[in-house]
Amino acid sequence: MATFLYKLGRLAFRRRHFVALIWVALLTLAGVGAASAPAAGSASFSIPGTEAQKTFDLLEQRFPGSSADGATARVVFKAPAGEKMTDAGNKATVEQAVRELGTGSEVASVTDPYKTRSLSKDGTIAYAQVSYKVPGMELEDSSKDALETSADDARDAGLTVEIGGDALQAVPATGAAEIIGIAVAAVVLVVTLGSLVAAGLPLLTAIIGVGIGVATITALASALDLGSTTSILASMIGLAVGIDYALFIVSRYRSELAEGREREDAAGRAVGTAGSAVVFAGLTVVIALVGLAVVNIPMLTKMGIAAAGTVAIAVLIALTMIPALLGYAGRRVQPAGGKSRLLGRGKAAKNAGTTPESGRNAASPATAKDEADAAGAAGAENAQGSAIPQRSATPQAAEAKPNMGTRWARFVVRRPIAVLVLAVVGLGAAALPATQLELGLPDDGSQPTSTTQRRAYDLLSEGFGPGFNGPLMVVVDAKSSDDPKSAATTVSDEIKGLKGVVSVAPAMFNKSGDTAMITVIPDSKPSSTQTEDLVHEIRGAGADIKADTDAQVLVTGATAMNIDFSQKLNDALLPYLALVVGLAFLLLIVVFRSILVPLKAALGFLLSVLAALGAVVAVFQWGWLSGLMGVEETGPIMSMMPIFMVGVVFGLAMDYEVFLVTRMREAYVHGERPGQAVVTGFKHGARVVTAAAVIMMAVFAGFIGSTEQMVKMIGFGLAVAVFFDAFIVRMTIVPAVLALLGKKAWWLPKWLDRALPNVDIEGEGLRDTSDDRPKDEDRELVRV
Repeated sequence: MATFLYKLGRLAFRRRHFVALIWVALLTLAGVGAASAPAAGSASFSIPGTEAQKTFDLLEQRFPGSSADGATARVVFKAPAGEKMTDAGNKATVEQAVRELGTGSEVASVTDPYKTRSLSKDGTIAYAQVSYKVPGMELEDSSKDALETSADDARDAGLTVEIGGDALQAVPATGAAEIIGIAVAAVVLVVTLGSLVAAGLPLLTAIIGVGIGVATITALASALDLGSTTSILASMIGLAVGIDYALFIVSRYRSELAEGREREDAAGRAVGTAGSAVVFAGLTVVIALVGLAVVNIPMLTKMGIAAAGTVAIAVLIALTMIPALLGYAGRRVQPAGGKSRLLGRGKAAKNAGTTPESGRNAASPATAKDEADAAGAAGAENAQGSAIPQRSATPQAAEAKPNMGTRWARFVVRRPIAVLVLAVVGLGAAALPATQLELGLPDDGSQPTSTTQRRAYDLLSEGFGPGFNGPLMVVVDAKSSDDPKSAATTVSDEIKGLKGVVSVAPAMFNKSGDTAMITVIPDSKPSSTQTEDLVHEIRGAGADIKADTDAQVLVTGATAMNIDFSQKLNDALLPYLALVVGLAFLLLIVVFRSILVPLKAALGFLLSVLAALGAVVAVFQWGWLSGLMGVEETGPIMSMMPIFMVGVVFGLAMDYEVFLVTRMREAYVHGERPGQAVVTGFKHGARVVTAAAVIMMAVFAGFIGSTEQMVKMIGFGLAVAVFFDAFIVRMTIVPAVLALLGKKAWWLPKWLDRALPNVDIEGEGLRDTSDDRPKDEDRELVRV
């Protein structure tokens, strides 16, 4: 693979005009498609195989024209202090508002609170429910304006009026923090690379890649039923990995320049070595995201595939557009050296004769190759930077001062047991809150108190109880029953006798009289465990009722859907984890040609994801630092959070594992001792991995400013997970474990070694390639 990517890198460098034109054309094409496509709405929410979904589908058949998937709005009225909603003036105001609400062309029905007795016991709060013919994200602005105008008119008359439901649902905003995240990434790149031009390349290519990905998602949103959050999550992941992948290759390019190579050859070698790591790192991310299809929830599957597509684009851009742009940049991209100060004051010149001013080897390439061959006899990787004694050492060749990555690796290698125990105990402590994890889906009660939806939620809880915001819809399928009405009465009586039920509405039959709907109000809020227990009790009682009446009892509604959704995600977590980790484990065996290194990578990932889940529970469920994170309402953790974090964090964790450990393996297979190979890997890779992790954390943290609770939680969880995985697992546990294992870390059964394909991620096939080959040989290589 290294040889193929080397040729690709040189080809892209040489034919840079053509490569740049292709990517610009793709961006333009995607942009035109996005501009001409209908706006993305809310994706249809379905959970195949669950009782709630089956019941919902049954209602659409038995109650045709009921607009079961249409938007709803609860307009909540509260009388001024000392007054009642039954007072003549307040009643007239509400009736006028109801008449106005029913005039819209998209309105299916409006309830009058005085006719439906939708008044609180103390008479101070009433509500009218508006049902629409279309989903909330498809409502015309005129319908939303009419809804808000009716509320404003009632407010002008002295009432407190708030609007709940999904009729005013809007596309979530990410806030200015996202821009701050990109700005932080830019600063880190400048500090790491010491050059504005070099720092600008990863940002430019990442933005182009995300632009193509998000524009394509937008163009296909209507046709593929993609929700508005799909593009947000794709941009979050695509931007983070896009910057990182480009940074890996640019950094390696600068290292190759510092070794005295010509620019075209340096670009080819950078793509051949670091590019190989990028390919396999990207494959692990794609596997993890596409693997979400195992859960069999269409919305989650589409989100995973869309994000995986954006990651694939990021990989292709890093392999082709980065070398093309390096060709445009010329010598403005400086060799690695004194200008990089993120983890120390930079590296001294690596070769004898290397000068900080030029960054080039004063000796000819042929001389450098002779020195490398001589050093190789002593077991060194090359004539540059190895700590193994060399044939000769001059003051020029000696490293002036080890960088921070080298010093840290030497410290860990000297004290591996102490470092390993401390890191594992620390992650274990961070993971403790995860033992109290409660899952659910956010509702209006989790929104900021500044929103009208949250204030309407609170008013309904005040007037009718917390369970009123999450009514259960019990459906009695009496098609096989001899007496449907008697069966419905039996069901109602049975539910009234259950603990935790506030009220049971009279049964509503369809036209054929074989199916009834019964609305049940629990005494607990929708996201509570008490409500979940009540749903299971009703379903359990349905078995006995069916035996007596031949009528089937089913429970649906938004609350039941959320409960079934959470249960399905829980059931799918272990199979998904086994699939993703298993496939990635096999992939890493091919990359590292080792059994223990991939096993260590997988176990380290489990530690980091559990610690990250613990942090999410502490902030979003327990309320620690909730004010700092903008969390106004604590509650259960979003149901998809564990499985989503497993997928995304595993893919991202393998990025650092592949890039850092391939440098170690590269040094080991080139003759260095296991401990020294760990130090060499950190010497060359720690600065880049640290910068990549800080950038990824900044990008993810930018989404904490989103108004959407799901996006906010995912942004925080991924940022914390990257911190734990990059700085504690990969930068601490990994070198400690490898130091303890020694040569055993790279053990592979001989039969397996013969069976595995040789992907040459270390660039062994490039060792014979030199810059002084004849020009026509270069051209022949590119044409192959």
